[in-house]
Amino acid sequence: MKILLLGEYSALHSTLAEGLRVLGHDVTVASDGCKWMENDRDVDLFRSGYDFYNSIQYLRRIHNTFRKFKGYDVVQIKNPSFLDLNIKRNLNLYRFLLKNNAKVFLGAFGTDYFWEKLCIENKTLKYSDLFIGEKPLDIYKCDWIGSQFQDANIEIAETCNGIISCLYEYYKAYEPYYNDKLGYIPLPINTDLLPYKQKGIQEDKIKFFIGIQKLKSKLKGTDLFLEEIMKIQEAYPKEVLVNKATSLPWMEYVKIMSESDVILDQLYSYTPAMNGLIAMAQGLVLVGGGEPEMYELLRENHNRPIVNVFPSKEDIYSKLEMLIQNKKDIPEISSNSRRFVERHHNYIQVAQQYVDFWNSK
Repeated sequence: MKILLLGEYSALHSTLAEGLRVLGHDVTVASDGCKWMENDRDVDLFRSGYDFYNSIQYLRRIHNTFRKFKGYDVVQIKNPSFLDLNIKRNLNLYRFLLKNNAKVFLGAFGTDYFWEKLCIENKTLKYSDLFIGEKPLDIYKCDWIGSQFQDANIEIAETCNGIISCLYEYYKAYEPYYNDKLGYIPLPINTDLLPYKQKGIQEDKIKFFIGIQKLKSKLKGTDLFLEEIMKIQEAYPKEVLVNKATSLPWMEYVKIMSESDVILDQLYSYTPAMNGLIAMAQGLVLVGGGEPEMYELLRENHNRPIVNVFPSKEDIYSKLEMLIQNKKDIPEISSNSRRFVERHHNYIQVAQQYVDFWNSK
């Protein structure tokens, strides 16, 4: 098949492309590289500025590029807002793709109208970026509801050939409305590029890793994780070391991560995201999103290695302290983490799931 993957979320499309190429497909990734993360792509859609001159140059480049985006068997967009343009232009370019290609699929890979709606209604999830139980949070501003984003998202969901979600919560967001065209496919991880090293064998300090995106610190719960891990380091100075990485390019980020034992990631999520899975593939213990509902969607009943935390300071501290006090368990959790990623997130296996889904629609 001739496939176009448009837009990027934390190397999802670039890794998926690797798997698809192994399977013999002709794949083009067109994206901005997820900005500072600098993910691989074949067509660079990075926008260098927002002043008048840069905006005109970017629009000209986009229109020249899109003239070539015809005749694909499959086009997949990462989100209704798949380009660094206003939502009206995104919608018009989506219509162009729909008209000039065999099939177009929508990725439910991040924030959109249906996810915000799920969170606002507060019926399915115990917590999210918008609330914990009955308590509303002020860390997230809804931009998709009651706006042009909402209208665009609904039109794309109605007219696309299918919708693929990568996390449990995104799947639940679309399920009530588009169950007939919805699929859940786990995130792809290329474990060939991620050497495994069993953690927790040495008797020295446990090295905790936390990645900080300055613009998303509160949204991902990094601020709470950081506050509690620093308290833990103060309480257990001889047993704890904290490695911090702030807005680094992807490869540098992964390198620092690989030198740690435990990663703190995605406090408000039910499901591990790319950072957490890449860490698990290297043998790190993940403290973050790993709710039972996610395992059930994967049909995983035995190997559940994620140290799941409820988004409260008390639970974070308790789970971190438990790891320190039971450090003898880290090697086993480490090996189980690698096995979990190999079983559910192998990039070639995931690529085949995408192909099967695309062919079924």
